[in-house]
Amino acid sequence: MGVELDGPLGRWCEETCGICPAQMLAPGRFDVVARPATELAFNRQLGWRATPSGTPVCVHPYRVGMPPGAYASAGEPVPDLANLQVFEPPEEALVLPDSLDDLSAWMVAQLRTTDSDRIFSTVAQLERAAGERFAPGEVVKILRRVLSAEMARV
Repeated sequence: MGVELDGPLGRWCEETCGICPAQMLAPGRFDVVARPATELAFNRQLGWRATPSGTPVCVHPYRVGMPPGAYASAGEPVPDLANLQVFEPPEEALVLPDSLDDLSAWMVAQLRTTDSDRIFSTVAQLERAAGERFAPGEVVKILRRVLSAEMARV
């Protein structure tokens, strides 16, 4: 991996979910799995998502930019951080989630799979669809955070 980091990559604080261990931990200090699962929920005692055994886990490889791997739990080598990948969100990431915790990841997946000429209509659709399931104020707050990071990537 080269240089060991003591904390998260700077961009992770804006590009990952608020409950992701990448918000506070260095690469290699958490596992990355392909998708969210019930058993990988936010653990309030730890302050991030974790496996049932307590290993911190990121469930959105397309947001953290690392392939799935057992980096913390099995010591798999961390990929070259200078060349983090851009992953296409999986099909299931495009389904409106039941949990507010996963709303920002859904929005990111939608935006990353939208043609640039349709971005404004997609944003309107996201706000409308999410507002039917979640409190409109929460939707707008999350949408603003997502847009500030995603529009900077374009």
